[in-house]
Amino acid sequence: MFEGRGEPLSEDGLKDASKTLEVELPALWAVMTVETKGCGFLPDRRPLVLFERHWFHKLTAGKFDAVAPDLSSPTAGGYGAAGTHQHDRLERAIQLDRLAALQSTSWGLGQVMGFNASAVGFTDVEAMVTAMCESEDAQFKGMVEFTKRQGLAKYLQREDWVSFAKSYNGPDFQKNEYDSKLARANARFRVGPLPDLQVRAAQLYLSFLGYNVGGVDGWFGEKTQKALIKFQSSKGLSPTGMLDDATLASLRMTTQG
Repeated sequence: MFEGRGEPLSEDGLKDASKTLEVELPALWAVMTVETKGCGFLPDRRPLVLFERHWFHKLTAGKFDAVAPDLSSPTAGGYGAAGTHQHDRLERAIQLDRLAALQSTSWGLGQVMGFNASAVGFTDVEAMVTAMCESEDAQFKGMVEFTKRQGLAKYLQREDWVSFAKSYNGPDFQKNEYDSKLARANARFRVGPLPDLQVRAAQLYLSFLGYNVGGVDGWFGEKTQKALIKFQSSKGLSPTGMLDDATLASLRMTTQG
């Protein structure tokens, strides 16, 4: 369930976001990095999600609190492990109420809540989820639209991380130090360089194929190089460990068809 094409973030997607919000790229990378460590997909090609039990409680008027207290509760929390476990929780909630379950989940790079679907330009939450499964560009666009329509771009423009975190993550943002994490990430990206989108795409494709790249972050490290050499060897390419055009094309063809 929810396995899509998993297309990586593109240069056009980044440029459109920067232009739409009139925000420089380091700030946008900072938000992505803090929200999802900079990657919107799991290695199994499903979008990164977080199921929120307090929203499920609210959207279903608490009628499942007794039968599934871990999925429906007036208090936030009880998340458990990140990654596939969140999909397990979501799928269980779908058996109770599909619409409320999808709306109670945050999706993709920007972790946009499903109940915001119409507010970020989708016809409904089902259309939003379909888009989130297809590409990080769609995930990123959802984040951009939320930021724009909520009037949060001004905070990014002036690097007011406290105001942005409070509006984007909620009044309890300081518990997780969202503002401090955003400020640190922005400062790092300001110094540069920014993540390399081709390296990042290769890492995502390799992760879909089961290779350990040490994270999808756009930095060409030792684990990425070792995974690349293994892939090149498996495809009869020269095992140089270099991300050339032929290797990237082969990766894209192997994973996307």
